[in-house]
Parts: sequence; structure tokens; C-alpha cells
Amino acid sequence: MKKYLFLFLFIFFVVSPAHAASVSGKIVYDGAVPKLRPINMGADPVCLSMHKDQALPQILVLGDNNTMGNVFVYVKEGLPNKKYDPPAESAVITQHGCQYHPHVLGLMVGQPLKILNPDGTLHNVHALPKKNKEFNMAMPKFRKEITTTFSKSEFMFPIKCDVHPWMGGWVAVMDNPYFTVTKADGLYTIDNLPPGTYTIAAWQEKLGERTAKVTISGADDTKQVDFTFSRPGK
Repeated sequence: MKKYLFLFLFIFFVVSPAHAASVSGKIVYDGAVPKLRPINMGADPVCLSMHKDQALPQILVLGDNNTMGNVFVYVKEGLPNKKYDPPAESAVITQHGCQYHPHVLGLMVGQPLKILNPDGTLHNVHALPKKNKEFNMAMPKFRKEITTTFSKSEFMFPIKCDVHPWMGGWVAVMDNPYFTVTKADGLYTIDNLPPGTYTIAAWQEKLGERTAKVTISGADDTKQVDFTFSRPGK
């Protein structure tokens, strides 16, 4: 009995992410919000039928109080020089409503990327990396799933659908697991950081990148780093 109690305490206090160092924060947009023009999906009735209201571009996704979604947050500098094993679990992009979900995706080198097509119409997935191999794979309505991997780390390259020109997204292939993408609430957390001083970066496809320095002093340290983006002046 004592043996199992010791094991439980070890897992809870040493292994549990609740007791691991982390950086968290909120991403917000400051300033006048541009009015986005609705997407004209009339060229494909299948796409059009899947939207009760007009679909908007995914280039600026805001929540309550102008919190920001689709912001890629990652550790840019300061990590130890070591090899990190990729997850066995696939990262997933779903072509739903003739848009990419998620619009911004991060995965690790060697991690499977599963691309789904539940739309019941023709898509093609055209990835445009520079370090990895470019691919352009057709997905007719009967082809529901494809899987691929990337062999090199590469930051933020576009993917698109040549059939539907409004469809676009972004992929980052990372050599470490310290990254995440915000939802519309703008919140992020990067867990399990070892002690050290890091540059935390937040990237947005139209507004660029913001960075901040943070020092993690111990295994249970937690830090908050918020970022604000604003529309560039004319």
C-alpha cells in the first residue's frame, strides 16, 4: 500500500503538468477593427449551402473585448539544444465549410498531419513550404482523409486550395513541443518549460510578431506574458 501511495505522490507532484513551469497570457487587439468583406462562395453551391450566415475571412478572428484567435505563440529562443520526440498522435486540419480548421496549425517534425475532407465537394491541398517538399494533393468528395509528414523544421508556410481561392491557412513545423495557437478567447499556455530565460513570441499572419523575455526560475514557476497587436498606421 505504501508503495502505491509513494508512486501516486511522485506522479502528482513531479510529473503532473499542474506542478510544471509554464508561461501563459492573453492576446488582444487594440484599435479600430477593420470591416472584413464576406467571402463569396457562390462558385460552389456545396460550400455556400454550409453557411447559414455569410462566411468571413479567418485573417482576423476576435472574441469578446477584442481578444485574438489564430495567433501562434511559441518559444523563439532559449531552449536547450536537444532532440525532442514528436507525438504519435496526428495533428489534424479539417476542410469544413470550405475553410481550414484550424486556420493556423503547429506540429512537430515527423508528427503525422491528417487532413480531412467532410465537405462532400472537391478540394485540393496545396502546401507551399520552402524547406520541406511542396505537395498538391487532390481530395475529391469520396477521398475523406490523407496523411503526410514533414522532415524539416520550417516556420509558417501557406497552404491553399486551388479549387476555392478563398481557402488559405498556415502551418509551422517545429523541432520542439513549446508552442500553441490561441482560440477566440485569446488565451494561451505553454507548459513544462525547464528553468531558463526565454524569448516568447506571438505571430499573427497580417500583424507580424511580438516578443517578450521571461525567466523561469524553477520547476513550479509560472509567468504571465500578455501581447497586444494593433493595426499598422497608414
